[in-house]
Amino acid sequence: MLAAAAPVAANAGKPVVVELFTSQGCSSCPPADDYLRSLAAAGDDVLPLAFHVTYWNQLGWSDPYALEAGTQRQRLYASLLGQRQVYTPQMVIDGRWQAVGSDRAAVGRLIRDAAAKTEAVAIEARREGADVGIRIGAAPAAGRGLILLVGYDPEHRTAVGRGENGGRTLTEANIVRSLDIVGEWRGDSLELRAPLGEGARFAILLQAGDGRIIGAARAD
Repeated sequence: MLAAAAPVAANAGKPVVVELFTSQGCSSCPPADDYLRSLAAAGDDVLPLAFHVTYWNQLGWSDPYALEAGTQRQRLYASLLGQRQVYTPQMVIDGRWQAVGSDRAAVGRLIRDAAAKTEAVAIEARREGADVGIRIGAAPAAGRGLILLVGYDPEHRTAVGRGENGGRTLTEANIVRSLDIVGEWRGDSLELRAPLGEGARFAILLQAGDGRIIGAARAD
């Protein structure tokens, strides 16, 4: 059984969510991929997720992990963050800010800014067979948000045969394999179960309508 989630706590154990939009067909992306790998190895304070986009697939190499849901998610962020176009490698931090994914100094500053935000909605998640059990605490002042279930693989090595990275072997971390909306949170405490999608590991994101990640948890 899941323990009862607290209403709201300072950070509520929430990791900073770092979303990388990348592609194996992009020669500028491996340094950002390496940075995401280092974030994944650094501990639980950051939840790094790599969304491989589809729009590079017609440019010499079809990325086996390209996910249309990732492409659509990046386009949504472009609209919310006032950008004219999408690009790779891009990192979006907590749904609030964005930077070039290989710019470690800029991304590091944004991660520290996000970590300093003291309010987050408390979430607990636990794998239960082929499902995940989710509890979200009450926080009426936080508004409402969509509950997202993210499935990801910890690491893959890929020999790239063509395109800008042709001849290279890329090692990439936390590759998103599935992204599903499993519910809507309206400020009250909530408990639900959802079937797991594709991926070896899973996380829950609670995302407000303006893009902010107001809660996040790994599914133990």
